[in-house]
Amino acid sequence: MNYDNWLKEWLLNWAKPLVKPRTYERYVAIVRTQVAPRLGKFNISELTANVLQQFAAELSASYSPNTVAGIIAVVKSSLVCAKESGKVSKQFSACIKNPKAGEKEVTCFTLKEQRKIENYVKKSGKPKLFGIVMCLYTGLRIGELLALEWGDIDLKRHVVSVNKSCRDQWENGRYIKAIDTPKTRNSVRKIPLPKSLLPYLKVMKEGAGSGYVFTSYKGDLPIRSYQRTFENLLEKLGIPHRGFHTLRHTFATRALECGMDVKTLSVILGHTNPAITLKRYAHSLTEHQSAMMNKLGKMFN
Repeated sequence: MNYDNWLKEWLLNWAKPLVKPRTYERYVAIVRTQVAPRLGKFNISELTANVLQQFAAELSASYSPNTVAGIIAVVKSSLVCAKESGKVSKQFSACIKNPKAGEKEVTCFTLKEQRKIENYVKKSGKPKLFGIVMCLYTGLRIGELLALEWGDIDLKRHVVSVNKSCRDQWENGRYIKAIDTPKTRNSVRKIPLPKSLLPYLKVMKEGAGSGYVFTSYKGDLPIRSYQRTFENLLEKLGIPHRGFHTLRHTFATRALECGMDVKTLSVILGHTNPAITLKRYAHSLTEHQSAMMNKLGKMFN
C-alpha cells in the first residue's frame, strides 16, 4: 500500500477519533508539510530502517531536535498502526534514532519588568489586560485563562477552578474561540487566588457583559488576538519580546523565590508530577537555595 494513501486513512480513521482536535490539526500539518512530500511515494513495505533513518537525518539538518521528535512521533504512530491493522507484516519505526532533544530554556521577566507590566495594567483600567496579571499570579496557560467563566471563580473562597481550555478555530474567514478539554488530567485543578487580586476581579464581575471573564469589545477573544495584545504591550513598555508563556514561567520562578515548595508549585501548575517542575525550574530553585544558604551563613559572622 502506498504510504501517502495510508497516511490519509490513518489520520481520518485512527488519529482523528482518538486525539484532541488541536493535536489532530498538528498531525495533519506535519503529514502535509514534512512526511508526505518526503516519504509519501514509498510503499509502506519499502520504509526500511535505512530509509527512515535517512529521513530523520535530513530533518535534523534543518530543524531543532524537539521539532524532529514531533515529526518522527507521527511517523512511528502511523507505521505501528499500519502493522496492527494488517496493512504491512513488518515495520521498522523502532529503529529510528532521534537526535537528542534538549530541554527548552526557561525564560522569565525580571522583577523590574514585571512591575512595569503590572503598573501599566493597573493604570489602564482595562479588564481585558488584567488577564496578564492573572497569569503572573496563578501560572495559568493562555488557553486556560481565556476559557475561564465567572462560575469558575469563587470570590468568597478565593479559588479559581481550571476545568477547561480553549483553542483557536478557523471559521468563516476568521479565528474563533473553541472550548476544549484541559491539556492533561492533572490540568484540572483549583488554584488559590492571592487576596490582592480580589478587588479587581470583583469590579470586573460587576461590569461583566459576558459569561467569560476575559473578552474583547466584540465579545469573543481568540488566543491569537490576545497574544498580539500582549506583544503590543511589551513593545509599548520597551520590554524585549517574549512569548505569552513567559508569564507562566515568571509565576513559577517568583513562587520559588518566595519559598514555595516544589510539590505545591507542581499542583498549582498542573504538572503530572513534581519531577517535571523540578527539572524545568532547577535553575531558579538553585538560585533560591543559594540565597537561603547565604542567609544561614550570616550566623557565622
